[in-house]
Amino acid sequence: MIGFLRGKLAHKAPPFLLLDVHGVGYEIEAPMTTFYDLPLVGAEITLHTHVVIREDAHSLFGFLKEADRAMFRTLIKVNGVGPKLALTILSGQSAEEFQRCIRDNDTQGLICLPGVGKKTAERLVIEMRDRLPDLGAPAGPNTALTPTPVAAHPKQEAISALCSLGYKPIDANKMVQHINAEGKSCEDIIRLALQGALK
Repeated sequence: MIGFLRGKLAHKAPPFLLLDVHGVGYEIEAPMTTFYDLPLVGAEITLHTHVVIREDAHSLFGFLKEADRAMFRTLIKVNGVGPKLALTILSGQSAEEFQRCIRDNDTQGLICLPGVGKKTAERLVIEMRDRLPDLGAPAGPNTALTPTPVAAHPKQEAISALCSLGYKPIDANKMVQHINAEGKSCEDIIRLALQGALK
């Protein structure tokens, strides 16, 4: 339907971003692995996209790397895994880390992700083993990027983003509380919080 979008990055508020394509603003949901590599607001980017159409909503998901979109599309074919959970999985782990968990039968590495219980982790390992996408695709032109600007209240934005990814507010607060936010962007804080949660 919509294979990719190229336009100006107008706004970032994880897990949502706004892409200005010739004056039309597309609201797109993206995993944190994409947000980590986004350039400054105002820069032109290309996102590989996936559209989900339901009776109550039309949702657009975007990825800087084609490999991440391929992984997303494979994940949502697994019984019990919808787009939101697939986005959460790709936010908590890179596609390469997730692939390693599947190949090594590492259900514990998957259970650390919000929304993934023991049964879901076991189902992921069983169903994904034979249909992992090829992660060797080229990363595309937007992976060598400029650092993200520091937000006015990056810790609060990070907590909101973590809640959107499925963490409870109290847990999101705990994950962010100990992180020194000085000089760090919202995306930096989320990355550190997720890394701490997976230890």
